[in-house]
Amino acid sequence: MRDIPTALWLLLTLVAIFAHRDLPEPRWLMIHLLLLGAITHAILTWSEYFSFALLRTRATRRDQRLQNIRLTASNLGAVLVLIGVPTGVWALTAIGASALVAAVLWHALAIVRRARGSLPGKFGKTVRYYVASASLLAIGSVLGAIIARGDAAPQLSLSHALINVLGWVGITVAGTVVTLWPTILRTRADDAAPVWASRALPALTIGVLVAALGAGVANLPLLALGLAGYLAGLGMIGMSLARAARNAPPRSVASLSVGLALSWWAGCVAVLLVGTIVAFATDAGFATVSELVYSLVPYLAAGFAAQVLVGALSYLIPVVLGGGPRPVRVGTEAFDRLGPLRLTVANASLVVYALPVSSLMRVVASILYVLAMGSFLVVMFAAMRAQRKAKQESASTGRVVRTKADTKADTGIAPGRRAGQALTGLITVVLAMVIAAALDPIGAGWGSGATGDADAPVTTVQVDAADMTFTPNVLEVPAGNRLVIELTNTDATQVHDLVLANGVKSDRLAPGETATIDAGVITADVEGWCSIVGHRQMGMTLTIQATGATQESASSASGSDGSGIDLAADPGPGFAPYEASLPPLPDQDGPATHEVTLTVIDQEIEVAPGVTQTLWVYNGSAPGPTLHGRVGDTFIITLVNDGAMGHSIDFHAGAFAPDEPMRTIPPGEQLTYTFTATRAGIWMYHCSTAPISAHIANGMYGAVVIEPDVLPAVDRSYVLVQGEYYLGDHAGGEVDTAKIEDRSPDLVVFNGYANQYDHAPLEATVGERVRIWVLDAGVERPSTFHVIGGQFDTVWKEGAYSIDNTPGVGAQAMDLLPGQGGFVELTFPESGNYPFVTHLMVDAEHGAHGILAVAPSD
Repeated sequence: MRDIPTALWLLLTLVAIFAHRDLPEPRWLMIHLLLLGAITHAILTWSEYFSFALLRTRATRRDQRLQNIRLTASNLGAVLVLIGVPTGVWALTAIGASALVAAVLWHALAIVRRARGSLPGKFGKTVRYYVASASLLAIGSVLGAIIARGDAAPQLSLSHALINVLGWVGITVAGTVVTLWPTILRTRADDAAPVWASRALPALTIGVLVAALGAGVANLPLLALGLAGYLAGLGMIGMSLARAARNAPPRSVASLSVGLALSWWAGCVAVLLVGTIVAFATDAGFATVSELVYSLVPYLAAGFAAQVLVGALSYLIPVVLGGGPRPVRVGTEAFDRLGPLRLTVANASLVVYALPVSSLMRVVASILYVLAMGSFLVVMFAAMRAQRKAKQESASTGRVVRTKADTKADTGIAPGRRAGQALTGLITVVLAMVIAAALDPIGAGWGSGATGDADAPVTTVQVDAADMTFTPNVLEVPAGNRLVIELTNTDATQVHDLVLANGVKSDRLAPGETATIDAGVITADVEGWCSIVGHRQMGMTLTIQATGATQESASSASGSDGSGIDLAADPGPGFAPYEASLPPLPDQDGPATHEVTLTVIDQEIEVAPGVTQTLWVYNGSAPGPTLHGRVGDTFIITLVNDGAMGHSIDFHAGAFAPDEPMRTIPPGEQLTYTFTATRAGIWMYHCSTAPISAHIANGMYGAVVIEPDVLPAVDRSYVLVQGEYYLGDHAGGEVDTAKIEDRSPDLVVFNGYANQYDHAPLEATVGERVRIWVLDAGVERPSTFHVIGGQFDTVWKEGAYSIDNTPGVGAQAMDLLPGQGGFVELTFPESGNYPFVTHLMVDAEHGAHGILAVAPSD
């Protein structure tokens, strides 16, 4: 019954995989549901079981009761962490991590006490592996909680991953397979196994700690040294495991699954070690190794951790359920059902996913893997049911009956059936990949859309896309040759693609993805570029030069000057003005904490009567929501990227190093940005992903109003954020970055819509004191804010008063450069409509215009 939580965690992992597009932090969530949930529960359960067996002691009812408490605490802690991190509620994360650490350390202490009062056999010392791994999990959990706060160094995430995956999971598995592997194979353990296991533990433990330290301080030699030590420890254990396998080759699902898992484990560590050494030798930098670690974690989770869990449970569950020889054989046979087929599909799919294939092929491979591994849950419950039925039959007859099925279970799956199922699984994966390639021929390198003689000589060029550059960006191809481009996105966060002027293009590639592009037979120069908005304008272009031929270069250009916009027309159906009013802050004792979630989406929005643009927006509007607080208040911002490309956020209201909180996050991920407002002002926030001008101009900006300690109350307060639109070449298009470079906006607006407050005037009353906060979000145009018919008696700009309600003194305008803000105050002497504008009149005529409708006083 204690394996039920493991099954539930695995089920939740499957749910997260299929629903990942609708979940916050999906990659993090899927990995932690498996490792923190299923694997951790299984480790606590079975390491307790093995400790009693290895120390030759028996569990009392008190031991079982205390173990249940530890399991409850660890699972509850995991639940709190899995809720706290995606939602950004750090208190839940901290409480959950504390409960998990307490449960695991208590578990380790119980094993230590048990060992002191026992007379263990020759393998009894391997329980030290469980104590060491539990101690490492405590360190890893503390690091995880620190990281979840959002203010830790990025490298700590690598330390956390290494300690938890290679330490908690890896060292536990290492200590277990010393005895479990030969038991599964039904052979004797190697005589030297206890000695090598004793020597391996220090190498593994010190190796993990050194590697984690190297990652934490971004020291590649130290990281490589730790990984080398860890790999040496695996080699010590591996020698004994290999001898056992030679004596009794793997045949059952349990042995095959564990064997494959160990291969993925050692292989991933070796790849990471080699990658670290190469990065150091070539001065590639720590970021390269960081990307490699994150790319390997899914394979350690899916190839190593998941498979070792499936293999161990396939053997252990029938043994623990017991009931005599026949029920155990029935359960084992049920676990073996279609085992080679399932394992072949899972591992072949995982290999395909690791290869430079198209996005569609990766999606299909991941689905096949999930189906193959997920079927274990069905198999597990069917096997348990079959074994219980066999136990009941044995108990009712009182006899042990041996059948052909029993004999087959003794030696595993028959070789012929094993080979047949494995071949079927391999064919299934190959056929699925062929179909996926047929549906996405360009991504698979089959050259859909390419032109020219199919038998022409082929020139193949590898191109990397990173840092707004194609490398190389000039491709020389003999005229008449067919060009094949192997494009790899080596950027850390940005999505890229390649579009050629001859019509051939790639899919959009996430970081680490690769596509093969058949550009066709090259007879003339061809231009290429990244089609992600703004990337081409930042220099992300390449040129294919046809050597030995004379021709004109291919090119493409299109655009629109945005003329013909009728700003006097009525807004479209469903028009609702951006809420400009700023409610007064509530009374409070001491600084307040404001928790806000800003979700980035791509949305087609009307920006002027009859004019729409697909904007990238925070919470569905441009500008994003106005944040409001006092000096000393803390803002906890959760940024969720549900857009189609990488985005970020930069708050001018906070002051600290931008490296971590202002980093670009890819689609489907989120980050937490925390700052304390230490100075008053109307501060801009905006996306800081390159090209910043395009992201701001396409709607990714907003205002944070931080009031000074003493700010007189007024009757009404409004916020106006001036921005610009550079319209695309069609309705619903995205920003035209060429117009940004030409400094030629189509529209200049207040609060995201041209002349919107002509259609929905702001309100005031004669005699009321009105404060208007103004922010110029740019990207290009200055603002000189003016109310026609009004005079300002107070002007506060960029932290200072130029006039402060002094009798007989006034101002006609407040001048602001992009990124600056302030407020003005005025009263209205009589009723009427008072237009407000930027006195840069060409911009007022392009939409930066509104009306204050002043009603008579009562």
